[in-house]
Amino acid sequence: MKTIGLLKNTIQEYAWGSYTAIPDLLGYDFPAGSPQAELWMGAHPQAPSLVKCDGRWISLLELIEQNPEDILGKKVAEKFNSRLPYLFKVLAAAKPLSIQAHPSRSQAIKGFERENRLGIPLDAGNRNYKDGNHKPECICALTPFWALNGFRKIPEMLSLMEQVGPQGLEGEIKELRNKPDARGLKSFFRALMTMSRRRQKQIIDDALKNAQKLSQENQVFKWMINLQHEYPDDIGIFAPILLNLICLEPGQAMFLPAGELHAYLDGVGIELMANSDNVLRGGLTPKHVDVSALLHVLNFKERKIDILPKEFINGCEEIYHSQAEEFILSIITVKNGTSYASPAKRSVEIVLCTEGKATITDMEKGDIIILVKGSSIIIPAAVAEYCLDGEAMLYKASVPV
Repeated sequence: MKTIGLLKNTIQEYAWGSYTAIPDLLGYDFPAGSPQAELWMGAHPQAPSLVKCDGRWISLLELIEQNPEDILGKKVAEKFNSRLPYLFKVLAAAKPLSIQAHPSRSQAIKGFERENRLGIPLDAGNRNYKDGNHKPECICALTPFWALNGFRKIPEMLSLMEQVGPQGLEGEIKELRNKPDARGLKSFFRALMTMSRRRQKQIIDDALKNAQKLSQENQVFKWMINLQHEYPDDIGIFAPILLNLICLEPGQAMFLPAGELHAYLDGVGIELMANSDNVLRGGLTPKHVDVSALLHVLNFKERKIDILPKEFINGCEEIYHSQAEEFILSIITVKNGTSYASPAKRSVEIVLCTEGKATITDMEKGDIIILVKGSSIIIPAAVAEYCLDGEAMLYKASVPV
């Protein structure tokens, strides 16, 4: 495949999804019949996109298997074993997602092989590892986007804990105060997550009484109340105390490396990640929770959230700089009179139009495709040069070259 192709993508329906956000993006005038959580663009085996090729819809996964160098480019094909290294998504959270983390590559390989040996089916509810890859990811807000990301500073954590003052947790809080480091935090977190359900409920009930009084003054306590409403008596309601709470403004993005505990709470965003679906959950979900597996992969170092820096290039492209070797996220804004010209060195790209209307032209072949809100395309590495014109905002996923 050496031509630009329109994509048809899978919508994943999860309980926390929105009835309206993805239908609105795709131009539908009516809400979905069930909550739509994610729109997947890529070649993950669970839900590969379809590509319009010679008038037929063909799996992108199959096309890459048949033409890896044409689609991915020689260097990307060699580096990533002839696989598209990223998965591009629209994520629409109307309810909070689970507290979760993703494994490193070595942890994913070992976990995937172990569960294969145990004969756990890939689609089993108790499966932790769906593949042998890691899952660094970034999220860029399309709407105000609330999230939790990484353990906050331990002094802040202790102060917030003391404000809600849950009786029955004094001993664990004292130990953390005496050992305010990664080892102490791991011990505190393990105690919180593994104590009896009866004791957890007592601590939750106690903390919520005080959180209710403080919820108008501090978003941390407001989110504790919200989480209790969605997931009654789940120990995960303490997550806003333990983790950094942030609201990304539209256009802001953050990066989540392996091992960082996080949860998306509310909003619509563009998500770009390594091509994996490995998730280890600790709470706030009806899905499989495996605290032991989660503890094994977590990074317990304190951190503050850094908004990803952007670099403005080519007059109309903003690139988000992250640590990932699998992907680069950028926003392209074209206006009448301003065109976007493809870079001289490029790899396989997926482009999603989120606003307006644009045309993409293959400069060598002269082929033109019209993009409207919700349209997405794949641009193989073999396409020598292209340009975008019109009046639109587009998100682009690519691979560093």
